[in-house]
Amino acid sequence: MNYVGALDGVRVLDLTRVLAGPFCTMMLADMGAEVIKIEVPKTGDDSRAFGPFVNGESSYYMNLNRNKKGITLNLKGRGKAIFLEMIKKADLVVENYRPGTMEKLGLGYEDLKKVNPRIVYAAVSGFGHYGPYKDRAGYDIIGQAMSGLMSTTGWPGGEPTRTGTAMADVLAGLSVTIGILAALRYRDAHGAGQKVDISLVDSAVASMEIINQIYLVEKRLPQRIGNRYESVYPYDSFKASDGSLVIGAGNDKLWQKLCEVMGKPEIAFDPEIDTNWKRVQKHDKVKPIVEAWTVTKKAGEIVDLLLAAGVPAAPINNIEQVVSDPHIAGAREMFVEVEHPKAGRTKIAGTHLKLSETKPCVRTPAPLLGQHNNEVYKNLLGLTDEEIAALQQEGLI
Repeated sequence: MNYVGALDGVRVLDLTRVLAGPFCTMMLADMGAEVIKIEVPKTGDDSRAFGPFVNGESSYYMNLNRNKKGITLNLKGRGKAIFLEMIKKADLVVENYRPGTMEKLGLGYEDLKKVNPRIVYAAVSGFGHYGPYKDRAGYDIIGQAMSGLMSTTGWPGGEPTRTGTAMADVLAGLSVTIGILAALRYRDAHGAGQKVDISLVDSAVASMEIINQIYLVEKRLPQRIGNRYESVYPYDSFKASDGSLVIGAGNDKLWQKLCEVMGKPEIAFDPEIDTNWKRVQKHDKVKPIVEAWTVTKKAGEIVDLLLAAGVPAAPINNIEQVVSDPHIAGAREMFVEVEHPKAGRTKIAGTHLKLSETKPCVRTPAPLLGQHNNEVYKNLLGLTDEEIAALQQEGLI
């Protein structure tokens, strides 16, 4: 497939494992970068052992590592010299080891920029590369806990709750990608690379937006409030006769339209709740008014009525409904099929990045462990078959 993406010509050395880092390099690869995933010989990325499995291959791994070339390399001993040769021909290196690991190997940013001053070095870790917590291990649940996200997720009176997916990891993956693109732009304009230092905790803290401001401005400690939002109302889930749905009446005009659909236009101008801020403060009065109407109808019927009137509303989909949705899975191609050499025909998530001229897409399946050793070591470093075989015999690849 002759594909030219927005990041065509950008070569990435990907040392990342599991989720935050691979999510970043997956996006770079989807946009056309040449991503060379470097894994530990014999075992590879930890997530190769994460379920669910298809014909013995991890679907977790396959989803996050499509469009990448896969090689193996031990960064210690002679492997370090091989990696440094690769750095000379790379634009970007991404790693998510604990801070200090790469420095101990003599492969930290200060070491690599001596070899290639244009290199962009991106690091994702639990707490970042400086600060009193930098040496702590970081996982998604740690990021969610320490950022305050768990403290405000869940229902009043309930336990602090982790979001259903690894949101701190995903936020960090998005954040490091943004930092990388900015650093590459600067490098291309000014000739020098730089280090991008992203923390799971920082990324989750940044995502808390209004929650942080409530405490900073009001000195009020935000609590768990279910599906309600602190700044807009009605912006919540509501019970229907056959389940629940969400309504997002995000301003006074939408509130007025909602009241019209409910057959109670006069409520919109009740002086107690006629502005958004009043409704936020009186949410316990507003919800029963709306729910008295929603419980009389089916969720799908309510959504249709509200959308027809221009009021944002949606069903609360389960994953089966998401993967069969004609807009999400169909038109927006958020689930695509790939042909994997071992797993066979399998479905993974598509790319959420949509560019008009250089459409990101899934072109190749995730690599088998060391699948591209010969291709990369020959084409990038000019090694012969005999030299590659010797490296394998030595356990370096």
